[in-house]
Amino acid sequence: MKKRALISVSDKTNITNFAKGLVDLDYEIISTGGTLNKLTEAGIQATAVEDVTSFPEMLGGRVKTLHPIIHAGLLAKRDNADHQKQLAESGVHPIDVVVVNLYPFKQTFDQSGVTEEEVIENIDIGGPTMLRAAAKSFADVTVVVDPNDYDNTLKSLQENRLDKTERKKLAAKVFRHTAQYDSMIASYFTEDAFPENYTVTYEKAQTLRYGENPHQTAAFYKNPTESAMSLASAKQLHGKELSYNNIQDANAALEIIGEYGSPTAVAVKHMNPCGIGVAEGINQAFSKAYEADSVSIFGGIVACNRKIDVELATRLSEIFLEIVIAPEFTDEALAVLTKKKNIRLLELEMVNEQSTYHKLTTVKGGVLIQSNDDAEVEQRDLTIPTDKKPSEAEIKDLLFAWKAVKHVKSNAIVLANGMQTVGVGAGQMNRVGAAGIALEQAKEKAKGAVMASDAFFPMPDTVEIAAKAGITAVIQPGGSKRDQDSIDMCNKYGISMVYTGMRHFKH
Repeated sequence: MKKRALISVSDKTNITNFAKGLVDLDYEIISTGGTLNKLTEAGIQATAVEDVTSFPEMLGGRVKTLHPIIHAGLLAKRDNADHQKQLAESGVHPIDVVVVNLYPFKQTFDQSGVTEEEVIENIDIGGPTMLRAAAKSFADVTVVVDPNDYDNTLKSLQENRLDKTERKKLAAKVFRHTAQYDSMIASYFTEDAFPENYTVTYEKAQTLRYGENPHQTAAFYKNPTESAMSLASAKQLHGKELSYNNIQDANAALEIIGEYGSPTAVAVKHMNPCGIGVAEGINQAFSKAYEADSVSIFGGIVACNRKIDVELATRLSEIFLEIVIAPEFTDEALAVLTKKKNIRLLELEMVNEQSTYHKLTTVKGGVLIQSNDDAEVEQRDLTIPTDKKPSEAEIKDLLFAWKAVKHVKSNAIVLANGMQTVGVGAGQMNRVGAAGIALEQAKEKAKGAVMASDAFFPMPDTVEIAAKAGITAVIQPGGSKRDQDSIDMCNKYGISMVYTGMRHFKH
């Protein structure tokens, strides 16, 4: 009895070459619809599934392979005498190879203007059913879902070395594929932000050399349905592959720069901003970011939301940087920067928006899921409890600093002046300690600057040391039982304070 292969694919990449290889190995090919036409046009003899089942395709193609002759041929155990007897009695031919990939569900709902009916019609039923049946029977059946596996699978068949171990690997890939497919469908239909079962899927972008430390293993996966500004969408123009820590830092830079619409430069080190500058031009913005902390930027990451020209590239080339990210580099800028072997250059469209998505944090035995911190505060949202009111220039700097402090590890304090960070205190166990670090970094630049705090002041000590250092205005959430103490301290030193009514913890 000839061996039989069932081929029915949506993605027809290299399918004719694979089918020809099977025919050369004396496989009988059965197929459906467009795949059948593709094979016959290529001169490959193939039989329609409906001729095998004696049951025509129906319901506009919704039912093609959902038939006992197909699924008995897939699910029957070759070493089970009773199964083989039943196949013989029913005239069922075993199927030895299954090559199936699925309707383009993701590509369909990604299209603009697509209707729900069109999306539903691209939910594959027969394909996943055949794949799962064949994968369950991997002991006897070879199942291929990925065109990238055609060459190796065919070579193994030709050399008669495709054993159970290899078939199991192919089966595992099938179950991952169908799980991802179902996950995307479930996501499309699910309106509840936190349903009773939360399923997510990611596609491997690259294997990383190691994780946070050399003894840890790691890989980078991308969200197949995410098209917003992200590293997964970036084009690397130069340099080594990104490391685990590079990706973490670069992502932090992108999250920060997404807060600002004007020309902005951000320098990041260990996922905290060491300098942020906003100006009328990107070169001036970088000057502000660099001067904010010219020490910590060493070995850091710089992101700019405007094109990098040769002048800026020359300045960047004089600093040891891991990564530079921008929406565009001029040819002259690339000529300068690519002379540096170890710098990574990423090109990515910059969008000034905070899109809502879910952040997942694994904990032992589970995962925490929350919406990202995309909330914004504008001038009209502020309340002013102090006697002194901030000037328009101070309001501008306060809102600038408020956007920055949102991206600094808690407890967080940011000092700013003239749309430039001048001091950052990050990740401290108490707020006055974070303020002390920011003020020490700022030194004389603290005079005339404003201060942002990611959470309220439980005591007035932070306000007091800020006022003594020359801070003129403070922005904080408010809401402490001892808010009045901080208000009184501001009034004592004649500085203003505004409340946002919102905190920005970042653990």
